[in-house]
Amino acid sequence: MTPAAGTGAAHRAAHRAGVVFAVVAAFGFSFKAILVKLAYPYGVDAITLLALRMAFALPVFLWVGLAAARNAPALSRRDWLSVAALGALGYYGASILDFLGLKYISAGLERLILFTYPTLTLLLGVVLHGRAVTRREGVALALCYAGIAAAFAHDLQFAGDRAVVWIGGGFVFASSVSYALYLSGSAGMIGKLGAARFTALAMLVSTAATGGHFLATQPLAALVAQPWPVYALGAAMGVFCTVLPVFAQSAAIRRIGSGPAALVGMVGPLLTIAFAWLLLDEGFSTAQMIGVALVVAGIAIVSRR
Repeated sequence: MTPAAGTGAAHRAAHRAGVVFAVVAAFGFSFKAILVKLAYPYGVDAITLLALRMAFALPVFLWVGLAAARNAPALSRRDWLSVAALGALGYYGASILDFLGLKYISAGLERLILFTYPTLTLLLGVVLHGRAVTRREGVALALCYAGIAAAFAHDLQFAGDRAVVWIGGGFVFASSVSYALYLSGSAGMIGKLGAARFTALAMLVSTAATGGHFLATQPLAALVAQPWPVYALGAAMGVFCTVLPVFAQSAAIRRIGSGPAALVGMVGPLLTIAFAWLLLDEGFSTAQMIGVALVVAGIAIVSRR
């Protein structure tokens, strides 16, 4: 085998591994909504469930943060303020709003609404930085929000109380806005601190914010008074829907780049709707499929180089 052939084989192997990591990340992120919906019938509230998720994920991110900080320069006060603000937006704010929204709407609709964060990040660039929207980006925006409208119409049609769908959709859309704000502000800090250190620090900030919210609104006994399925679901959310997809996504981006990794991640809404149909008996209609197709097409357009 020539050196060029060996290099080509290694590149193909790395690409295949990157695609596998991206699929694993999409699976983990998509399954979170299913686990949340499975936990709610046991009577657990949103902040207690989020606190359990963060508690199970905390040891891993604490270990990563300590390892990444070894021999690294100390953070300035401004750096800490930026990490605190971004961590509160991206992992605490977006998560609690999402968990609240899932009390009211289907997991499939939740995933479609959350999937608008790339277009919201684009719009934030227009509002905050004055950049222009290209024709291609305008088409992507139109497709995404037409898709959400189609899926929203499905949930409104079968909802006993339409106000509930609007409330849940509002919470999840606010979650998507919060995550888009996090993405818009995190690029500079990732470049300065590195992805592993910044992500671990942001997760630690989010865990502290979640703990503060929990202690302010719930008795400490609520953490030890849950039935065992809630702990099992919280552990699964912490490990398989937080830690695993975060690092799988990073591994995918290192191997195939952020654009291709984002494109592979478009299987997310399809996975969530399929799991919701199989495990939650949620409806599966033509309107939902049209909505998925439109949103995926919009994200594909806006993610393409």
